[in-house]
Amino acid sequence: MQLINIDKTRYRRHLNRVIVACIATLAIGSLAISQTLIALFPDETGSHFHWNLTGVIICTLSVGLLLNKYRKHTFMTEVVYVWDLKQALNKINRKMMKLRPASLAGNADAMLAIQYSFAGSKLLWQLDDNTIIMDELVIQQAELDSLATKYGITIDVEKYDDSILRNF
Repeated sequence: MQLINIDKTRYRRHLNRVIVACIATLAIGSLAISQTLIALFPDETGSHFHWNLTGVIICTLSVGLLLNKYRKHTFMTEVVYVWDLKQALNKINRKMMKLRPASLAGNADAMLAIQYSFAGSKLLWQLDDNTIIMDELVIQQAELDSLATKYGITIDVEKYDDSILRNF
């Protein structure tokens, strides 16, 4: 997955609309389905927990299917890109305990994965206005740069492919 610059304003506007639509659909849909099931199949004891849970589950599955169906729509481009980027960064973070020692030993693939993680995190933090720990990232980036210089490795995030994580 390549890192691309996206329009922050458009991303935030579309993300907010998607979130509001999901919340509204879940709330209204769950209640509508639950109340319909309760009306069709009343329980003498007065406990309708199972119908309420069924309504939530059906509505949640419906929202998930709709998000998946419209994943390729132009409105969702930035939102889906950020979701995918977060998944890619999570894959790297799960391997970080093995990547760090490998990078200290001069493994170019480990350094590339860490560099991609840094660049992707920086992009996400800027999109979400989460710049509080950006200073820490600059320090870690300097350490990675010095390792790359020490071992004579050029790190280009454009060459990153998540298949290199299989080695760790």
